[in-house]
Amino acid sequence: MPALPEGSIATRYWHRLEDDRIQCDVCPRRCKLHEGQRGLCFVRGRENDQVLLYTWGRSSGFCIDPIEKKPLNHFLPGTPVLSFGTAGCNLACKFCQNWDMSKSREMDTLMDQARPEELADAAHRLGCRSVAYTYNDPVIFLEYAIDVARACHAKDIKSVAVSAGYVCPEPRRDFFAHMDAANIDLKAFTERFYKKICGGELAPVLDTLLYLHHETDVWLEITNLLIPDENDSDEELEAMCAWLAQHLGPDVPIHFSAFHPDWKMRDKPHTPAATLTRARNIALQAGLRYPYTGNVHDEKGGSTFCHQCGALLIERDWYQLGHWGLDSKGRCGQCATPLPGIFEATPGTWGPRRQPVRLHAF
Repeated sequence: MPALPEGSIATRYWHRLEDDRIQCDVCPRRCKLHEGQRGLCFVRGRENDQVLLYTWGRSSGFCIDPIEKKPLNHFLPGTPVLSFGTAGCNLACKFCQNWDMSKSREMDTLMDQARPEELADAAHRLGCRSVAYTYNDPVIFLEYAIDVARACHAKDIKSVAVSAGYVCPEPRRDFFAHMDAANIDLKAFTERFYKKICGGELAPVLDTLLYLHHETDVWLEITNLLIPDENDSDEELEAMCAWLAQHLGPDVPIHFSAFHPDWKMRDKPHTPAATLTRARNIALQAGLRYPYTGNVHDEKGGSTFCHQCGALLIERDWYQLGHWGLDSKGRCGQCATPLPGIFEATPGTWGPRRQPVRLHAF
């Protein structure tokens, strides 16, 4: 067997078809490949009669963020997270805000190289409580993400997946078995949107949400990016929030975030802040206890309140934490109602800083 290209590893989620093509089984696209072809994600391809991952140990860059930027509001608030991604993506969202990485077809965009142990060591030295697999979807580089997560767990550093949840059941079990928290991007609540705007399907994403909530211990939060006249109607928001309340219960946080024109959707206007507030109110009316407005300045919409007595539990001004109303066990300081999530006795103090990192500078 010829030596593998640098940065490549053999993978296991594929099978041979009767016509001698090989089908990739990582995501619902199920790309069918002849020798030398790559899947739509571009980072998995058929070579030497197997499917390789071409981005193991190679990243488009590293940055320390506040955990609230992922966004995760109920997972180690105030702590820093070391974030990184690779190239490629298995969806084709026309509004992609990281398109320079996720749509890259050039491996030379992967300027930083880091073995899993190097990433874990860097996160430890830099005081990060977690590592986030983000910027592009980590399910397409799941082997690398799993290896990093193992190295991080050995140093008591948690792993966070920021994903669209577009993944098949078997690799999904493998991937999320190594994650401590996830933010799933629920892009809309219609098959029309997923097909027309994202080149995918809604049903597998809903299946991932059900799987995470009911079959794992992964802390789950959801993001819904609202695009004017595409997925922001009262009817769609009401249907989505009703489904979430019925199937996931009232305690899964949801973040409504604002669209800005980018990549192939530059003709749409920015999302008004009032749209996010409207969505948050619809979610509250549907029985969801922790809806948030994201990427707009809205202290009330970004803060956490006790669903039982209404007390302010975690005050947020952008990514800066203010009043902390939880006791050492993560309960409301006024009525002792537990707040769902993963909390430490005291909040972190990282604040809103964003710090680019060169891993090998340390």
